[in-house]
Amino acid sequence: MIKRLFDIIFSFVGIALLLPILLIIAFLIKIESKGSLFYLQTRVGKHHKDFKIFKFRTMLVDSDKKGLLTLGDRDPRITKIGYFLRKYKLDELPQLINVLIGNMSFVGPRPEVRKYVNYYSKEDDIIFSVKPGITDYASISFRNEAELLKTTNNPETYYIEHILPEKLKLNKEYINSNNLFTDLKIIFKTFIIIIE
Repeated sequence: MIKRLFDIIFSFVGIALLLPILLIIAFLIKIESKGSLFYLQTRVGKHHKDFKIFKFRTMLVDSDKKGLLTLGDRDPRITKIGYFLRKYKLDELPQLINVLIGNMSFVGPRPEVRKYVNYYSKEDDIIFSVKPGITDYASISFRNEAELLKTTNNPETYYIEHILPEKLKLNKEYINSNNLFTDLKIIFKTFIIIIE
C-alpha cells in the first residue's frame, strides 16, 4: 500500500515536472521521422499478465517486425534522436504512465517480452510475484548493455546466454530483500548513474 502510494505521487509529480522535456522530445521525434510518438510493446508483468509498456519511439516505423529484438546500439533501424534517447535512457520516461496506471512500479524487475520469459526456469517464477519496475539492480549493473551487445557477433544469443541469467539472479536477490529501504537505495543509485 505504501509503495503504491509512493508510485502514484511520484509518477504524477514526475510527469508534471518533466512535461517541458517530454514535449521537446515529442517534437524532435515527430520532425525526424513519421510514425507514432510512442512505441507500445507487450511485456510480461505481475502474475504473468501481459501489459503494454510505453516508450518513446526510437526506431523507424515497424522496425520490430524486420529483425531481432536485441541488436544493441549498432542497429541501423534506430533514428538519430533515438540513439540520443537510448543513451541517456530518456526513451523510458513514458513508463511513468505505466507506474501511474499501476501495471509497473518505480522499482522492480525490468519486464521482459514473452520470447525471453520462455527461457525462465521454475525458480525464476518468483520474479512475477511483484510488479515490474522502471529500474532495478539489473538495470544498474547492465547500464552499458547496448555497448556490450555491440561487441558480439550475435547480440540476441549473447543476451540470452550471458546477460539474461545474470539479470534473473539479480532480480531474485531483489525479491528476497524487497523493502522500502532497498527501493530507495536502487532509486539513489539510478539517479547517480543518470547524472554522471
